[in-house]
Parts: sequence; C-alpha cells; structure tokens
Amino acid sequence: MAFENNNRREFLKVGSAALAATAVSTAVSWNARSYAQIAGANDRVRVGIVGCGDRMKGGDLPAFQANAKDMNFQIVAVSDIWNRRREEGAAYIQKLFGNPVDPVRNNDELYARKDVDAVIIATADFQHALHGIEAVNAGRDAYVEKPTAHTMDDARKFRAAVHKTGKIVQVGTQRRSTPKYMKAAEYIKSGAFGDIVMVEMTWNVNQPGRWRRPKEVPLLKEEDTDWKRYLLNRPMVPFDARKYLEFRLFWPYSSGIPDQWLVHQIDTVHWFTGLPHPRSCVANGGIYLWKDGRQNWDTMTAVFDYGPLDDLTKGFQVQYSSRFTNSAGGVKELYYSNGGMIDMDKGVVTGTGGLSARSAAEMGMKPNLLNGFSLVTEKAEAVSTDADTHGDPETAANMRNWMECVRSRKTPNASIEAGYSHSIALCMNVAAIQTGQKVTFDEKNQQVMAGGKVYA
Repeated sequence: MAFENNNRREFLKVGSAALAATAVSTAVSWNARSYAQIAGANDRVRVGIVGCGDRMKGGDLPAFQANAKDMNFQIVAVSDIWNRRREEGAAYIQKLFGNPVDPVRNNDELYARKDVDAVIIATADFQHALHGIEAVNAGRDAYVEKPTAHTMDDARKFRAAVHKTGKIVQVGTQRRSTPKYMKAAEYIKSGAFGDIVMVEMTWNVNQPGRWRRPKEVPLLKEEDTDWKRYLLNRPMVPFDARKYLEFRLFWPYSSGIPDQWLVHQIDTVHWFTGLPHPRSCVANGGIYLWKDGRQNWDTMTAVFDYGPLDDLTKGFQVQYSSRFTNSAGGVKELYYSNGGMIDMDKGVVTGTGGLSARSAAEMGMKPNLLNGFSLVTEKAEAVSTDADTHGDPETAANMRNWMECVRSRKTPNASIEAGYSHSIALCMNVAAIQTGQKVTFDEKNQQVMAGGKVYA
C-alpha cells in the first residue's frame, strides 16, 4: 500500500509539530497550580553523579551541560568507589561548571546528603539496576545508563522499585528522544508502512582496543577502591583490575555485544511495534580474533522471532550481527515491509524491495511500492551513527527529556518499561549464548526459558 503524497505531507507536518513539542522543545509549560505542586519546581535541581568513568565524561556530562543552564540543574557531588576517579571527576566537573562539587566515597554517603534531588548513573553494566534501585528507594529521580539489566531478577526488582516509589527514571536508550526515530515510530504505527516482515541490524567495528583500558589497569590498586561494594550481588572473587575497568569483556559483569549494542537497536523494535519482547532467540559466535583473555565474544549473530504472543502464524524475524574484527557495514537498522524499507542509518523510507508491478501481475495482485521520503527534518540532524556515541545530540535530547520529566512528573521517553523490555531481549540473548539452545520467554512468570527450564 503506497503512502500517498498528500498523506505523507500531512504526516510529516503533524509529526514535526509533535516532535517539536516533545523531543526538541526548548521550554516546558504547566499551569500555575500543577507547577507549584512539584517539589522544588521553582528551585535548582541538584544532581549527584554515580560513577565518573568514560561514559559519564564522554556522553552524559556533555549532554547534561547542553541543558543544565536552561533547565536549572546543577551537579553538587560525585560518588565513585575508586578514589582516583572520584577526586579527578569532582575536580573536572567543578572546572567544567564553575560551582563546588564534592567527592563522596560511595552511594550511602551520597544519599545521606540533603542537597541531592536526582542522580545520573553510569556505572558497570551489571550495576545499573542495583544502583537504580538504591536511587529510587532513597527518594531520588534517576537517569540510568543502559543496559537496564542482564538478569531477570535484577530487571524485575528495578521495575518494581520504580513503580512502588513513583520516581522519574529515564533509561539511556537515547534513540527514544531522537526526531527521526520518533517519526519512524509514528509512521509505522500509522499503518502506512505495512506489516514488518524482517529487520536487519548490524554493529560492526574493527577495534582490538574496544573496551580495553591498558593504561588505566595498572593504576587501579585494591586498596584504592571497595571491591566488595563493586561486586554487589555477583559472586565474591579475588580482586581483578581488568574485571573492574574492562568489565565489558567479562561475564557476569557484562555480556559485551548484547549489553552494549544490542539493547540500543532491539529497543527500537519494541518501540515501533508495541511488542514487549521476542518470542524466541538463538545465537552463535565466539572469540575468533582478539584473544586477549576476554570472555565475551568478539563476533555474534542472533536471530529473534517477534510477533503476537497469541498468534504464532504472524510475525517477523530480527537478524542481529556484530563484530569487532571488521568494520564493513557499520551500524545499520533496516526495517522491511512488503512495500519497501526504512533505513534508519540514512533516515529514509523507500520502495526498495517492494512488490513490483511485474511480480504482482504474475499472481493477479496489485503492486505495492512505498513512496520514498526522508525522516530527517529540514534542518539536518547531526546525529552520530558510528559505534562511538559519546557526546552526541541523541543523548542531549534524552537528557533534556529526563530533566523536563523531573519537573513535570510525566513519564519519560525511555521509561522503565522500555528498559524492562530490552532487558528481556538481552537476557534471552545471554541465555542463548550460554546454553546454545533456542530460548523462549514465560510470559506468566516473567522468566527466560532454555530447553524447557528456567534460566537464572
């Protein structure tokens, strides 16, 4: 079914107006009564930093800085269990913003303070849910980096804590606040694209040093941090600076590719379709080239089955592939229908691959070719699509949406429910990697199943 030009223009007109009011708004309006009911609505929102590593410095802090003055947010403290990072982090932020910033040894000390209203959490992958639970239970709103959780137990507990406390939590899947993705979601949900028949996603780099920290590892000594507090609910093992600083290479601190990259992209599938999680997942891969002691794969392919949970005759596949060993193909997200495709890398809808007149005539059918158009606004979006997402406009938009919701108490774009959904897909992927079996999900009990048994 072609998306007629008039309808397309109207869609873009309406969609642009909606986006202007949400993702890229420069002000938030409330009536006087509702505004007055927001705690601290007329005051500065004071923020604590939890974890001052690479993602915080390279991604979240620039995003915060882009919005802090306009939204009246200020960083007052840095919590990091490594003394070097907390001292250097506090000094760096103080120089960046020009106001006093206190270093604190841990989150207990942070939440004992009376001058912290909200926190930004960018710690190790496995810590996000646990640190998020600490934050909301301490009465703080939180911006929590992805992945939300790579175990279902952590995911369930985090979601329950957010619902119980009513605190505002934004997950760091920043595509949810990016205009071209918002347009794509609206377009697909309008029905004009047609049923999704396939999704192909890639995230390829050629980086032997990706997630390695060879210069920092020798600097970290056990006496300079709190190893037990670092491990949280993971098994107690001897101190290992690599597992601390290069955690993305080692399970159970991260699954690597799925924790870091899959969740960004699979999140769009849930968003665009309204489906809460895959029906099944299989995966294959290995450490084929970078044999540097890592445990997590440098190459992975996973295939997910999606569709209605009550009708297995309908659905589509998501084919996901990622490698560290050759960058050809880069970062891609391609959605296919019978009428054409959406290329999210380029931000365009085209009739590529749609049902041609010749093929349709052979079966007595009508051709089905989508009219092409751009999902990018007239003022081109300078959005990074390579593997290094530090300092990009997507994160700045996501941070702003969180700040707006802290004041308005509205649900943010990347809510805890979005984080919970990507956590299910992530946990299914991890189970498929570790068991080699086809993995499903028990909807009733919210459990990942491998080989007919609950996968912990």
